[in-house]
Amino acid sequence: MAVSPANTPVVICLNASGEPLAHEVATLLGAQVHGREGRVAQADAFFPNALDHVRMLFAAGTPIVGVCAAGILIRAVAPILANKLAEPPVVAVADDGSAVLPLLGGHRGANRLASTIAAEIGATAAVTTAGDVSMGVALDEPPVGYRLANPSDAKEAMAELLSGAGVSISGENIFDIEDAGGAVEMAVTEAPVETGPTCLAYHPQRFALGVGCARNADPEELWTNVSEQLSAANIAPGAIACVTSLDLKGDEPAMTQLARRLGVPFRVFTAAELEAETARLANPSDVVFDEVGCHGVSEGAALAAAGPNAELVIPKVKTANTTCALARSPEVITEMGGRTRGKLSIVSIGPGQHTWRTPEASHLLQEAEELVGYGLYIDLIGPLAAGKTRSDFPLGGEEDRCRYALEQAGKGKNVALVCSGDAGIYAMGALVYELLDRGPDEKGVSDAARRVEVVSTPGVSALQGAAARAGAPLGHDFCAISLSDLLTHREDIIKRLRAAAEGDFVIAFYNPVSKTRRTLLAEARDILLKHRPADTPVMLASNLGRPTENIRYRRLDELQVDEVDMLTVVLVGSSNSRLAQLGEGPRMFTPRGYARRIDGDLS
Repeated sequence: MAVSPANTPVVICLNASGEPLAHEVATLLGAQVHGREGRVAQADAFFPNALDHVRMLFAAGTPIVGVCAAGILIRAVAPILANKLAEPPVVAVADDGSAVLPLLGGHRGANRLASTIAAEIGATAAVTTAGDVSMGVALDEPPVGYRLANPSDAKEAMAELLSGAGVSISGENIFDIEDAGGAVEMAVTEAPVETGPTCLAYHPQRFALGVGCARNADPEELWTNVSEQLSAANIAPGAIACVTSLDLKGDEPAMTQLARRLGVPFRVFTAAELEAETARLANPSDVVFDEVGCHGVSEGAALAAAGPNAELVIPKVKTANTTCALARSPEVITEMGGRTRGKLSIVSIGPGQHTWRTPEASHLLQEAEELVGYGLYIDLIGPLAAGKTRSDFPLGGEEDRCRYALEQAGKGKNVALVCSGDAGIYAMGALVYELLDRGPDEKGVSDAARRVEVVSTPGVSALQGAAARAGAPLGHDFCAISLSDLLTHREDIIKRLRAAAEGDFVIAFYNPVSKTRRTLLAEARDILLKHRPADTPVMLASNLGRPTENIRYRRLDELQVDEVDMLTVVLVGSSNSRLAQLGEGPRMFTPRGYARRIDGDLS
């Protein structure tokens, strides 16, 4: 069964009895086996808790095939079910191989997965979705290479069929079902058609759209150009398989927005690859060759993406700042030439535990081809790293790891830069953009790296994690100060300390000490004591969110440097912060002023 790397399932195995079957299914699907610690002998990754592990994979968008009881999978994912159109397939396989049950995502791949597995192991696929039961097909899941123009009407169309209305087919019979001349029409066509609950339109994606534009061209100008040409040629936008261009144009907003609006991949080619298409061009240009190294961008890209047997059906059409051309393949396009633009995801994983990691971060980790980061941080994401290319860098190698990640993405790869806490707070986010802001002659990164898509995810920072464990110390104005003088002049740190002390901010100290830097925290304490009481509460939080988490409180005048290390966040209260003595221990908070309302003093 062909699946893309981002959609490759994970096979879950919970015990030795199901282990042989789990490996058989994994081999069939080209998938990994994740096994329960202490109960499974061989696996690509191991986990201690099945419910937590399945929930983490599901949140990341990973298709799941569990060789286990269906109830285990249901209990795992039930708390986070939200949107059936976005959630991954979940399939249960009985330990003895007797049955395969698609539990979730039947029309998003689960039914197909179940049928494939059942056919291989000689089991029964217990498919229960109405369309599959009555007709053997899912109308909202057409074959690869075909696109349903009106998926929102599929449910009502299926209801009509289940009520006795027959099917009427115009064009190719992609589902291989009987044409009964009924009331529900299934139109398979390259042309746009009127759709509705009794007419489902399926467009064969045989067209590759090649585009070109001037730097920073208006996206609306390109969209209008493309829309007008498709309309004139009577070709539906849903028949487009991809948008494609020269790699030097990979970061053009007009092109990337066009691909998003059409809902198709954006592919790019080198000048040499496009030059190889010169003999097939309708409008070769020496001017274009002198500028970019090939005789045609939009025509060449369309032909290269559509394949060697493609024909140019819309030669280059030019507006003031854009060009477009369309090539048609004899067959639907399921494999595209060229490469992706390349993507770098700056992924914030928080302290490491998956319950503090956002679903977006988990999804970006799951779909990445390569993971880059400090080795400990990659280890913290656990099984999500299994089977992926990983490039570990030591502490102190921050510039090297960011530069490497960008250059790998510049080759067209999907790369995740793994960062603890929040990557935008004293971490790699700023360094990535600093490198992107420099040209190659300014010790920045290559032009290819500067054209990649860069996305950042928020994470639970040490500041937030410590505050949550403390209670509510950030209830009023606060700031964060790094005490590392490795990249910041000591004089600047002292200046900020004095300003924060005078402003009476709650302060979170990052990088409070190191093996060789032991004095700045003591200096900070002494500066603060000039502006706030000696009994101001201080929280020391080490290894937040990990099994070795350690929380303790001190008075400001009793803060000792020797009980702080680089894994400790130091939260110093303002003059108004205090500890609430509760039965389970103290909780630190900073009042915001609600006491006046509580006490009725609103004067």
